[in-house]
Amino acid sequence: MAEHEQVQEHVRVAVIGSGFGGLGAAVRLRREGITDFVVLERAGSVGGTWRDNSYPGCACDVPSHLYSFSFAPNPDWPRTFSGQEHIRAYLEHVTDTFGLRPHIRFDSEVKRMAWDGEQLRWEIETASGNLTADVVVSASGPLSDPKVPDIPGLDSFPGKVFHSARWDHDYDLTGKSVAMIGTGASAIQIVPSIQPKAAHLTLFQRTPAWVMPRMDRAISGAERALHRALPVTTKLRRGLLWGIRELQVQAFTKHPGELGFVEQIAKRNMASAVKDPALRAKLTPDYRIGCKRILLSSTYYPALAQPNVDVVASGLSEVRGSTLVAADGTGTEADVIIFGTGFHVTDMPIAERVVGADGRTLAETWKGGMEALRGASAAGFPNWMTIIGPNTGLGNSSMILMIESQLNYMADYLRQLNVLGGRVALDARPAAVRNWNHRVQERMKRTVWNTGGCTSWYLDASGRNTTVWPGTTAEFRRATRRVDLGEYEVLRPAVARAATGADADAEVGA
Repeated sequence: MAEHEQVQEHVRVAVIGSGFGGLGAAVRLRREGITDFVVLERAGSVGGTWRDNSYPGCACDVPSHLYSFSFAPNPDWPRTFSGQEHIRAYLEHVTDTFGLRPHIRFDSEVKRMAWDGEQLRWEIETASGNLTADVVVSASGPLSDPKVPDIPGLDSFPGKVFHSARWDHDYDLTGKSVAMIGTGASAIQIVPSIQPKAAHLTLFQRTPAWVMPRMDRAISGAERALHRALPVTTKLRRGLLWGIRELQVQAFTKHPGELGFVEQIAKRNMASAVKDPALRAKLTPDYRIGCKRILLSSTYYPALAQPNVDVVASGLSEVRGSTLVAADGTGTEADVIIFGTGFHVTDMPIAERVVGADGRTLAETWKGGMEALRGASAAGFPNWMTIIGPNTGLGNSSMILMIESQLNYMADYLRQLNVLGGRVALDARPAAVRNWNHRVQERMKRTVWNTGGCTSWYLDASGRNTTVWPGTTAEFRRATRRVDLGEYEVLRPAVARAATGADADAEVGA
């Protein structure tokens, strides 16, 4: 070997992202005795979406004790629904407590990863250098890449423009005419936070949201002291929060008509703050509650009722200089435009950077809709797993529960590779993926997300729900407890996949 040549770094596992999914994967790897891994993070610190979303009022809509790892309970949550700064601090604490920092490569955005079928490994190109890995665990998350709509004339707007996930903290909104685009989970937190300082705030509402009261309060010092002294009380609190939500699932997945009672609570929440009948009419949805994400706020409606706020019940369609034109023709002058328009969820950009065994990207493979075996493995992408993959989202509980279930699956996947021994890879059989997805989509037909009469970010471009899990978190945990090798093709260097794939695929009965 020439002196100038260097051996390329190789690791057993490469984890993409350092949010809840990536850090959870790193902890689980260490617990499984695997230390030969790296966490590739595109930014300069951990936290994922809780690092990126630092807009005013940013907080979680899942109770704190449920929105945390079961293996890393936090007795000192300050509020029942904690803010972004506390969740980010929790993730930093997890990173240090479990000794993860030596594994993390910051400023290492993944540019491309491609499967090498001869060597049975992934070749990974990052912003900080290249490496190879036996297994890739993609935990980039669905709420990581902001989506800004293509609005004619937006480039000519003379004022400030930014997305809620890329908040410009150097820009002072005091005395400004602010246009807020969107009425999702971010917007209902931003609006009450900025309304008092804005000279005028215009909310462009394409579709009104159902908003329930946010039962948030400070957790007392006595409660926190009890949780520190008796850790079992933290576990009991978490269990109670989990159980309540498990009992609610059937209303979302099997009996959407039962949600009518919840709608009445949401309507009372609105009526108590919004006295103007015309404004109430604008804010009242015409679809079943739960079809879109149910939002929690006790300050959103009071903010909209203030004299310096206007609600335009139409989406932004065009920008003419500093004038914003809604689809209904309404014109509004603005100094700043804030987009609260969500993320690339069903068309995740990371999929364009993953090249599988047949040379196609994951985005090309998923062109007709995302699908993965048990939410983790895509056919044609050996030894590649995703955390928070297709149909693993939740409409009423904590995503940490789903993440931990997928970590169980990841751990058993790696155990199976060890048992098989040697240089080996597992590739999800296409029939197994199809069968799993078929069962999921059949169950989805009865859910409020498909029958509630709305268009939501849960649905892809063809109207198929590729985002949400149509069952309880306990069901998903049972489904991901173990890897069934019958659902995978075992690849070894000496075996030509093209010669065996069709016959093996025909035999599967997932």
